[in-house]
Amino acid sequence: MSNDQKVIYTGKTRTTGGREGKAVSNDGQLDISLGLPGSSKGSNPEQLFAAGWSACFIGAMGLAAHALQIRLPENTAVNAEIDLVTKDGQYNLQARLYVELPGLEATLAQQLITSAHANCPYSKATRNNIPVSIELVG
Repeated sequence: MSNDQKVIYTGKTRTTGGREGKAVSNDGQLDISLGLPGSSKGSNPEQLFAAGWSACFIGAMGLAAHALQIRLPENTAVNAEIDLVTKDGQYNLQARLYVELPGLEATLAQQLITSAHANCPYSKATRNNIPVSIELVG
């Protein structure tokens, strides 16, 4: 890390048992069982990644809206899909974000999406690392 960075927050978890284990945050707010994708034994890393990215993306759209002196629509939502894929024995991820900005004109909505994708830390972390598509829906 560079010396000029300021840490705003550090999320801390302890995970045991891997994909069929348990994850607990140091503050106790997150305490979940983990299960293999498609099982009913608990959440899986792809779901957690989807939830984190979609929440962050809405936050980034909110910052973009604030800069434009507008409000995000009340029913703003992001449906995130994270695929665990395999090719030639190698595991990878790919992602799709479906953004709902009801009542917002399409050009303005696309402007918020573009800004959010440029600034959201999850988008930055995945950029040029995994296939990502983002679509305005509804």
